[in-house]
Amino acid sequence: MFQCVSNVNCMEEEGKRGDEEVITVVIYKTAGGYGSEREDADTNSNLQTQRPGINCTVNICYTLTVVCVLLLCVLLMTAVTVLWIKLNILTAERDQLKKHKKELQRFIQLGWILFSSSIYKISTEKKSWTESRQACRERGAELVIINSREEQDFINILRTSRKSWIGLNDRDREGEWKWVDDTPLIAEYWFSGEPNDKDEHCVITGEGSDPVRTWADYPCKSKFIWICEKTIFF
Repeated sequence: MFQCVSNVNCMEEEGKRGDEEVITVVIYKTAGGYGSEREDADTNSNLQTQRPGINCTVNICYTLTVVCVLLLCVLLMTAVTVLWIKLNILTAERDQLKKHKKELQRFIQLGWILFSSSIYKISTEKKSWTESRQACRERGAELVIINSREEQDFINILRTSRKSWIGLNDRDREGEWKWVDDTPLIAEYWFSGEPNDKDEHCVITGEGSDPVRTWADYPCKSKFIWICEKTIFF
């Protein structure tokens, strides 16, 4: 406990104490301020320490979102492209079908007869095998090619008991029968005893009385009616 000896001394001492107290207060405030700044710095440091983790999480989420959106866009574009291609194919098929139907109607109006996937027309005049084939070609067709029992039965009905040229011959090589499209003979409907002559290289249907086996070889210069065939694709 401080005691003053005299008033002057006491005043001086009190002044000194007052100064000390002021200085102490100032120092205390400054220290307090410094402590606050350190606390703030520590707080900021802690916040900065925490922020990188938060930022990383946000960045990962953002990146994943962007990737997902891009993948979705790619899938959508792929789907649109596939649908567009399919639409074009269907449109082309539809247009082609319309074209074939229109062509079929035109041929039917001209007397052609539809059977299976082909149309047929039998002539009203007689020509040689070569001339008959040429007449079919001028119509965008060929002499008939018979590949099945059903087609053979149809041709027998179409010719109405008349002999008519078909597109079978062995003109290139004796005994090697082939059709006008160069395909080999598979189904055969020769009349009994046919073919029977080395000088007869072209074939007619309508020989004899058998209801199915009606083929026979004849000289290609002989005159018969003929049957044209044109394939129609649907």
